[in-house]
Amino acid sequence: MARYTGPKTKIARKFGEPIFGDDKSFEKRNYPPGQHGNAKRRGKKSEYAIQLMEKQKAKYTYGILERQFRNLFEKASRSKGVTGEVLLQLCESRLDNVVYRFGLSNSRRGARQLVSHRHITVNGSIVNIPSFQVKVGDVVGVREKSKTLNIIIEAKGRDSSAYEWLSWNSDQLQGTYVSVPGRLQIPENIKEQLIVELYSK
Repeated sequence: MARYTGPKTKIARKFGEPIFGDDKSFEKRNYPPGQHGNAKRRGKKSEYAIQLMEKQKAKYTYGILERQFRNLFEKASRSKGVTGEVLLQLCESRLDNVVYRFGLSNSRRGARQLVSHRHITVNGSIVNIPSFQVKVGDVVGVREKSKTLNIIIEAKGRDSSAYEWLSWNSDQLQGTYVSVPGRLQIPENIKEQLIVELYSK
């Protein structure tokens, strides 16, 4: 399925924040891309433009295309709870995101590749679908044959205890999805209410 594979810094500059993680190029030029660079843009952004930007930022952050993102929104709107918060919780429980949160990759793009290349297991079975929804209590680990990969060996030395809703065992290279994160626990700077307003029009 198609995925954005272009320059990440250009997209980060568009939104004014390093949505793909640490980026030295972004730090040097943290203004919008384009011929006019730092020049002030004419006119004020409409309400629709602001809502659209927020939706695009969420899609790029989690690496999800429009149809998949809309399906997640519809699933969130049918669920109990605040729609915007549930939407982010569904994004957080994607397998590629969980692998990224465990520190097995420096980026979601890299985590997605680990999943697609059959290096990741869920409850002991290989799962190669990045959008697979991890449930509370599921154990996500590295396939036995893949534990000698350089990227996995490097991940062993990282601190993966930053998130309260996840439990990681670096010796066994596996972790548990302990609970669904609350909105305050999700570190992404996304105004989910604007996305709800956009889709509700």
